[in-house]
Amino acid sequence: MAASEVLGFEHMGLDPRLLQAIAEQGWARPTLIQEKAIPLALEGKDLLARARTGSGKTAAYAIPLLQHLLHRKATGPVVEQAVRGLVLVPTKELARQAQTMIRQLTAYCARDVRVVDVSASEDFAFQRPLLMEKPDVVVGTPSRVLSHLLQGNLNLRDSLELLVMDEADLLFSFGFEEELKTLLCHLPRIYQAFLMSATFNEDVQALKELVLHNPVTLKLQESQLPGPDQLQQFQVVCETEEDKFLLLYALLKLSLLRGKSLLFVNTLERGYRLRLFLEQFSIPACVLNGELPLRSRCHIISQFNQGFYDCVIATDEEVLGAPVKGKCRGQGSKGERASDTESGVARGIDFHNVTAVLNFDLPPSPEAYIHRAGRTARANNPGTALTFVLPTERPQLKEIEEALGGESAQSMFLPYQFRMEEIEGFRYRCRDAMRSVTKQAIREARLKEIKEELLHSEKLKTYFEDNPRDLQLLRHDRPLHPAVVKPHLGHVPDYLVPPTLRGIARPHSRRKRNRPFTSHRKFKAAKTQNPLRSFKYTKKKPRTSAPSAKHS
Repeated sequence: MAASEVLGFEHMGLDPRLLQAIAEQGWARPTLIQEKAIPLALEGKDLLARARTGSGKTAAYAIPLLQHLLHRKATGPVVEQAVRGLVLVPTKELARQAQTMIRQLTAYCARDVRVVDVSASEDFAFQRPLLMEKPDVVVGTPSRVLSHLLQGNLNLRDSLELLVMDEADLLFSFGFEEELKTLLCHLPRIYQAFLMSATFNEDVQALKELVLHNPVTLKLQESQLPGPDQLQQFQVVCETEEDKFLLLYALLKLSLLRGKSLLFVNTLERGYRLRLFLEQFSIPACVLNGELPLRSRCHIISQFNQGFYDCVIATDEEVLGAPVKGKCRGQGSKGERASDTESGVARGIDFHNVTAVLNFDLPPSPEAYIHRAGRTARANNPGTALTFVLPTERPQLKEIEEALGGESAQSMFLPYQFRMEEIEGFRYRCRDAMRSVTKQAIREARLKEIKEELLHSEKLKTYFEDNPRDLQLLRHDRPLHPAVVKPHLGHVPDYLVPPTLRGIARPHSRRKRNRPFTSHRKFKAAKTQNPLRSFKYTKKKPRTSAPSAKHS
């Protein structure tokens, strides 16, 4: 086959029902990782595959897994129903995403292949019946799967045939090392295994020695991020922290950055500070973090994908302290509450149609930058990654650039051409908003979210029915005021817009008001009357008419 030709799905010997589901997904041809990995996996080989985020790794392991199960049921001897596939992922969001992908691929064979996600924070008693039915595939985090194994809800020693570890470079760094080693003791001696990762590090090497047997290593000759024709990467040097807030305000309020965007910060406190700052200017945004329940996080992602939000502020769990090697899971840094360590935003989560990623805080490592920037420019769509850099952070940015660009003399980060002096007129507004976002306001914003979660929690519904006084106290607790919003800041007067940007800037507050405003005034004038003229006055006839009638 010529080098330019791509091996299509129809040439891989897949089950017709899988091909039908693939066609329904609109996949005309496989991605590079799918083209190389699927045939090798179907031959029964162990795989260690590295491919960049957004390259189709989930389908690269899901398709051969399902093909193996369907082929076994169609041609093999009749055997007892059992769990034959296990997919381990580092976060609950990734588990839900993997389950969704597998269900989409089994749309035409759902009766033959069943999948269960055990990562959700549900009671074990609720998940036990699902596992007792022995689904074909189980998806979950290592700690959750191990708990079911120890409780006897799940048995893999005699039935497992295929093991998948997705985002393998995160499994150890998220603190799952001990759980993984214990979990492997519950598996059979012989099984096929796939390790999928966006980066190769010492943790992946350790997993390779523990799990794989004579694997084929796929280190695809592709950059870890899309090329410059698809992903444009910029840096902008901000002299102070205030300049970062000022520039972000100008980009979002003047709609210089259009489409949906993800803002990455390094701590949860920074995320809420940024959200409250944007609220001062009537710029809607939401914070996605590990403190929220899984259902709430997935609901936010769903709303973002549907267009209810154009801006999501995300924290990178690797920076919060939980998934750092050597620390116990659940222990955050000082001043941070322990977040859900089985949640993660920067890696693998499928945000749809993200046009720009803004690193408001510099990523702590090249790997973190790869997974942040990987949220945009997916599936051959264009995207932009913009990184704010303080003067003291330039050496760190240089390290990231060297790690990603290799020996290339050309700079990977282009300078973002923006004149800060043109937006100096907005500085007083920026300072005014920053003063409003106090530590107390941030604390109350977080408490308000927790209070809302408690009031709408399905798990606490029964408790509140038995303890109505607690519900009444929670509802009638003192109102929380996260920050004082000043309405005038939401409007951008034309004279503040820099002359060079007036042709392209689109302030959120600018609306066509001529005709609607006039008709509104006419409507109001017709409906609302002057109280002094609200009574009817009838002019009396002149008295002279009566005498004239008499004389006649």
